[in-house]
Amino acid sequence: MNRKRLLPILLAAMLLLAAIPIGAAAASAETATAPNSGVTTPVRAEGENNLTAPKYVFLFIGDGMTYPQFQTASAYLSINADKDTILTTNEMLNFMKFPVAGSATTYDSTSFCPDSASTATSIASGHKTYSGVLNMNEAKNKTYTTIAESLKSQMDYKIGIISTVNLNHATPAAFYAHQASRNNYYEIGLEMIDSGFDYFAGGALLKPTGNSSDKPQTDLYELAATAGYKVVKTQAEAQALTADAGKAIVIAEDLADSASMSYEIDRADTAWALKDYVQQGVTMLDNDKGFFLMVEGGKIDWACHANDAGSTIHDTLALADAVQVAIDFAAKHADETLILVTGDHETGGLSIGFAGTNYNTYLKNINYQTISYAKYDADYVAKYVENKAPFADAMADVSALFGLVMPDQADKAASTTLVLTDYEVGELKKAYELTLKGGFGTDANGKSLQTQEEYVQYGTYTPFSVTVTHLLNNKSGINFSSYSHTGLPAAVYANGVGENLFVGGYDNTDIYNKMAQLLGIG
Repeated sequence: MNRKRLLPILLAAMLLLAAIPIGAAAASAETATAPNSGVTTPVRAEGENNLTAPKYVFLFIGDGMTYPQFQTASAYLSINADKDTILTTNEMLNFMKFPVAGSATTYDSTSFCPDSASTATSIASGHKTYSGVLNMNEAKNKTYTTIAESLKSQMDYKIGIISTVNLNHATPAAFYAHQASRNNYYEIGLEMIDSGFDYFAGGALLKPTGNSSDKPQTDLYELAATAGYKVVKTQAEAQALTADAGKAIVIAEDLADSASMSYEIDRADTAWALKDYVQQGVTMLDNDKGFFLMVEGGKIDWACHANDAGSTIHDTLALADAVQVAIDFAAKHADETLILVTGDHETGGLSIGFAGTNYNTYLKNINYQTISYAKYDADYVAKYVENKAPFADAMADVSALFGLVMPDQADKAASTTLVLTDYEVGELKKAYELTLKGGFGTDANGKSLQTQEEYVQYGTYTPFSVTVTHLLNNKSGINFSSYSHTGLPAAVYANGVGENLFVGGYDNTDIYNKMAQLLGIG
């Protein structure tokens, strides 16, 4: 057909398409089915309000967790599932199998490498702000209402907040507090009590009597009890809680560094895992009107700051175990539940792949790490320093706890890839001597004398401990590029009522906007 005859046909087709009513296209979109979900989920057309709000909403936030963290955990499971040297298994984490996946940018008003306060603010209230600020604008003269507060006041949903770190730390605080600084722990604790939320569980409150030991303020736990909260600090008491117990604040009995919950790799078999606090949360919150439960895997972030890949993997898997509680709940409430899994930002610049292994990965080496960086530092390295222990004594513990073996004991290694090279031994000795010496020292003004090279090698961590984890990471084919946050986007996985709203790429503020749109709150 020649061009002169084709042109009128094309014009006619374009006019015909333009004549189709917008409502017709919207009608087809309203009954779109998410791939593999088995559930037809209505998708709201632009400007319409025809979505059914989920009665139960679970929001899981892996602090510091984006694609590298859960992919590393997935790869770790996969290599351990395979008995052969050839990788044939793809052990995806449960939320990686959700029918809808999105990707959210994480930058804030300060930087492309934001912090938890600002990014959690974006998720909780839909606004950008400076790093370190909780639900306030950049001028710090206006506050923002969070999704949890709106659901409590407008819909009478019960609200639960769970975190593996302190309950007045940045991410959990972003759902109930409005502060110019995330470090206003006492004031954040007061807002936590005033929120009237129904269930809090996790690490202990920071600064429960304020910042001054000379003039302590009224203990936050006492204030909580006066406000009608049942304050629980033992696992036995937590297990005894029933649905009619009323409002509760549950503090983990086995606390670790900075009064947070233990890393999963350190958790005693008898101690509750994150999933147990979520299960108890469901028991406490379940009601006819609905609930919103935010669950933070906060120590994923802490492990990544310390460049501790083993602890990162185990805490990411612990978060997935917690997600399974929601999945099991949703199986009984399929038409009423929405589950979201995301991260606030990435921490550590984690990557699968290291220059020294030349494309190869040996993730099974992570199996030989049996303790977190933090616990090793507190329980072992502190004693080395106190007793001026010989390097050989320290290395005996390193072999037992991390699997790394000195060259002259290669025959005792679980894998040849765990045998240290002369270069690596030299790095360990240098770090050990620096550790025994007490670190980098300070000048007359109290400023650290740490050099740029030393910061790149050790960050602000104990030189020997962080060198041990660096070497195990690298010999496993894993590397970190930073001790801080990075600018990677966060994955957003969705399953359940309204899941299709979360497909595609968007800003982290739109996680709030999409939840608010779906739930019909203003």
